[in-house]
Amino acid sequence: MSRAWLFIFFMGLVSLFGDITYEGARSIIGPFMASLGASAAIVGFFAGLGELGGYALRLLGGYLADRTERYWLLTGLGYLVNLLAVPSLALAGRWETAAALMVIERAGKGIRTPPRDAMLSYATSQVGRGWGFGFHEAMDQIGAITGPLLAAGVLSLGWTFRQSFALYAIPALLALIILAWARISFPVPKELEISSRSSTETDSPHFPRAYWYYLAFSAVAVAGFLHFQIIAYHFAVGRILSDAAIPFLYAGAMATDAVAALLAGRLYDRIGLRLLVTVPFLTMLLTFLVLATHPLPVVAGTLIWGVVMGLHESTLRAAIADLTPVARRGLGYGIFNTAYGTAAFISGALLGILYDRSPHQVIVFVIILEAMAFLVFLQMMKHWRAFEQDRNGKG
Repeated sequence: MSRAWLFIFFMGLVSLFGDITYEGARSIIGPFMASLGASAAIVGFFAGLGELGGYALRLLGGYLADRTERYWLLTGLGYLVNLLAVPSLALAGRWETAAALMVIERAGKGIRTPPRDAMLSYATSQVGRGWGFGFHEAMDQIGAITGPLLAAGVLSLGWTFRQSFALYAIPALLALIILAWARISFPVPKELEISSRSSTETDSPHFPRAYWYYLAFSAVAVAGFLHFQIIAYHFAVGRILSDAAIPFLYAGAMATDAVAALLAGRLYDRIGLRLLVTVPFLTMLLTFLVLATHPLPVVAGTLIWGVVMGLHESTLRAAIADLTPVARRGLGYGIFNTAYGTAAFISGALLGILYDRSPHQVIVFVIILEAMAFLVFLQMMKHWRAFEQDRNGKG
């Protein structure tokens, strides 16, 4: 195994155990907060606030990563905060405490994601951006499958939500141990970067226009993408699925996410951002399905939700690595993720309010946003093609 693949594998293991921890918690936080007296608007608001805080901090994390090149320090601190917040939910006796810990957990992820992704981008330059990030995302999703299944298993055995949260201290500790091992084995990940083909835009200190259009498309598309916390809330309060069945279904969504990420990564290396044309249409379809009141359509909708997640997550990191120069890559991830998270926050709050009024209003809102996303996609592709022509022509 090459050193580049070994590094991707190590970081994949960290993400695997990390996702067991916080994706397991995310699969039951909605019903847990409902049991503490929170409304859908409250769940949606704090889910969105957590995303906003986490993504906004990625701007700081990306800037500091480029400025100081202390990639490992920032990544380690972020993981420490990110992972330890989950077992702390076992002590939450009020929805306010659970909401605060949910926001803190996202903040830790915000700090560590840009430096981690910058380090991964160096290794993926050797194996293919889409394939490398797709492989990492697939390992990540193995954890995202295992975490909810673990929650479902212990809940069906009669465990409480708090006992389930406490159990996640074990994979959190394993993630931190493997991260320390990776730090010792790869003290300077930047050495893994290989020079890409030169182009006027990638050599420029400024980001290309394609970067900004990609940012706009992703932000609008994610604004119409329902948080799973709201979906799970709908399942619980509508008595569509049992408390134990919800994390099982979430695990299924993470499985489709993993497969979609691998396929999307391969396709990205072949056709670039063209594959994202399906995102607005799949997002509209899944919204119709998950807000139904019968188990069959909500299961189908949740699995499609996982496919859209895979499309977002695998292409997002691969495209930013291609669209930004090495010296500004951390900032490129930070700016992008701040806009992405702001959109997620606004949508989380609005969709929660709209759901409390009527699920039909959620559907209308999503249709409008995803239609806008498709129009932005058409403009994005014009600039992406120009970017590709420039890069290939200068190669």
